[in-house]
Amino acid sequence: MPRRGYPSEFRRKVLDLVEAGRPVRDVARDLGISEQTIYVWRKQYLIDTGRLPGATTTEQAELLAARKRIRELETELAVTQRAIELVREVVPPEDGSNRSR
Repeated sequence: MPRRGYPSEFRRKVLDLVEAGRPVRDVARDLGISEQTIYVWRKQYLIDTGRLPGATTTEQAELLAARKRIRELETELAVTQRAIELVREVVPPEDGSNRSR
């Protein structure tokens, strides 16, 4: 999943430098980013290209979107359930009986 802060084109160029044989340490120092960041990008690239097992960038984005939608639906459900409770307190049952007696 792309990180905020570095454009994907930049990440791709960094990985191209490493794949061309430049040491990660040198690339990180020259570009002012951490070595760990490059290693994370490289691992995700290997996953995305099927060379390592794991969740691809696309799968991670889909999972994140699904989790967000689930949270939204859970919130909507909670609001709806609360609204039903409030309506039940105010509106008498249709059969004419009064539960509060």
